[in-house]
Amino acid sequence: MNIAMISPGFPLEQAYFTRALAQTGAQAIGVGDQPLEALPPEARENLAHYEHVALADEGAVLRALSGLAEHARIDQVECLWEPYVVLAARIREHLGIAGMTVEQANWFRDKEQMKLVLDRAGIRTPRHASAGNAAEIWEAAEQIGYPLIIKPIAGAGSADTYRVDNAEELATVQTMIGHVGQMSVEEFIDGEEFTYDTVCGNGDILFENVSWYIPRPLQQRSHEWISPVTLVLSDLSDPRLADGIAMGRAVIEALDFTHGFTHMEWYRKSEGEVVFGEIGARPPGARTVDVMNYATDGDLFATWAQAVTAGTAPPLTHKFNCASMFKRAEGRGRITHVEGLERLLREEGEHVCVVDLLPVGAQRRDWRATLLSDGMIIYRHMDLGETLRLSDRFARELQMYAE
Repeated sequence: MNIAMISPGFPLEQAYFTRALAQTGAQAIGVGDQPLEALPPEARENLAHYEHVALADEGAVLRALSGLAEHARIDQVECLWEPYVVLAARIREHLGIAGMTVEQANWFRDKEQMKLVLDRAGIRTPRHASAGNAAEIWEAAEQIGYPLIIKPIAGAGSADTYRVDNAEELATVQTMIGHVGQMSVEEFIDGEEFTYDTVCGNGDILFENVSWYIPRPLQQRSHEWISPVTLVLSDLSDPRLADGIAMGRAVIEALDFTHGFTHMEWYRKSEGEVVFGEIGARPPGARTVDVMNYATDGDLFATWAQAVTAGTAPPLTHKFNCASMFKRAEGRGRITHVEGLERLLREEGEHVCVVDLLPVGAQRRDWRATLLSDGMIIYRHMDLGETLRLSDRFARELQMYAE
């Protein structure tokens, strides 16, 4: 089986998916922007062939794959990086390969189309509208009412996403989003935010995951002092998650998703109502696949590869609550010192899976531009209460400083 893998080495975790694909026995054909020698070894060493082409140039990509298809059959096209999910669908249609169509891919990339499909399926979405200019944004705000959320139609990772509570704030936000283009204006849902992630094969859901954002991403992006947490939950039978999981399954069915990874976000309001947020035909970012692997003692990279090549995969069970916490240094410039790490590892080390903090002397990252901030720690515990206790300790006692 010959499978074209779009962007096999970027972002970095794509390399592990590429390696897993090759380990199934498939011939992985890479298609990407990076020179071959710049690919991570996990990708470079597991590719049967590589087409170096600018992914932003759709015509060039189609010509390259058409030329390759004259010499080698391409059975599937896979893409796990959100910006090029639609490109992968165009390649399929251009070469007559089965899989997600351009129309379906747009359901996962265009937040307005996405919600219209789910509205027709009877799934609760926020009140929403698409807006392409200032006048349309004002009109949508008047129809939906405050508070509301404004975000790019095809955005990801909460970038250029704003909560707006009144007309004065809307006027300010308008000055900040002129570069974006088409926007989604929607009702602000006040509640806790969770994910519903799946690996599917042959139209079946083979793996399910629910993660809890602490606090919700919009707050994480708004306050530098916060240590954001993504907590993979072990008990999917918890009644508080039931309606969200049921909605997630209904979303997968409504969007006719049959194989690959999905990452959905949803809200639970204080009175218990669940509301859809958005969904991507990709895995969660910010190393959450690693967190799920520690939660299950499994290998979701391999699960995905088996699902897309064979349509099935061995079941994985959540054994731990597992969390990632991203740390942000106090100060600007270069990291000068880290406090609390040695003590925490001495006292809680049995629960710690990964410590990946910027070293002393490294330049701070722009916390607004990257979810990874200045480093991360991954930890786990079978008991949810204990996992939350660990989160509290690492947030308060692990501190990084820069100047």
